[in-house]
Amino acid sequence: MPSLQEVAKGWGNRWRWRLTEAGAEVLITSRHWDEVSETAERIQTATGKRVLPLQSDVTNATDVEAMKHKALDEFGKIDILINNAGINIRKPLLALSDEDWHQVMNINLTGPMLCARSVGRHMVERKSGRIINLASMLGAVGLAERTPYASSKGGLIQFTRTLALEWAQYNILVNAICPGPFATSLNRPILESPEKAAPFLKEIPLKRFGEPKELKGAVIFLASDASSFVTGTTLFVDGGWTAH
Repeated sequence: MPSLQEVAKGWGNRWRWRLTEAGAEVLITSRHWDEVSETAERIQTATGKRVLPLQSDVTNATDVEAMKHKALDEFGKIDILINNAGINIRKPLLALSDEDWHQVMNINLTGPMLCARSVGRHMVERKSGRIINLASMLGAVGLAERTPYASSKGGLIQFTRTLALEWAQYNILVNAICPGPFATSLNRPILESPEKAAPFLKEIPLKRFGEPKELKGAVIFLASDASSFVTGTTLFVDGGWTAH
């Protein structure tokens, strides 16, 4: 089950391990070679499965095409694409620069589009494939000072839905996972401040932040035959936040 996987700076590696433990060979990417090569070596050592590292920028169409061809050269096919490169810039709108806005949109929304379009050509030819987009609960609910992030994730949810309709005829299933607050480096500014964390914990019925390993079930479900009749959906893994 070869898988082309986007690596997001800030997400833990445990759920990626579960993909390899489930039998997948993966190609992982990052803009930073030291980060991606170290991660690949760690996962391969832990699981015994082949993990290929590649330095790549998901906002660069040339890099994305090279990434696809690398995966095809090494694995022969691509069964799964996981788009989870992401960035968050927390600022009030009046303090937000054009560069801030475009950076978040390019990584969080344009990147998944470029990757899906590139890999999708291969999947359409094979009439088979799974695309999993890592969105966010903030694509469905608002939070002050997260305008670009929430907008990009809301766009990614709609991208997921429309692409699922467009590619259903090719047996390509397109779904999104919407994590809530997780204990990752992306949320370090909140985690390191009890004052900032308190309002979040108040909104989470389970009264804690999620652990990266708690995404593994959702990822494996959407990547496996267990979800063979699921497409265009958004799966919330948020401790109950959006149940309010």
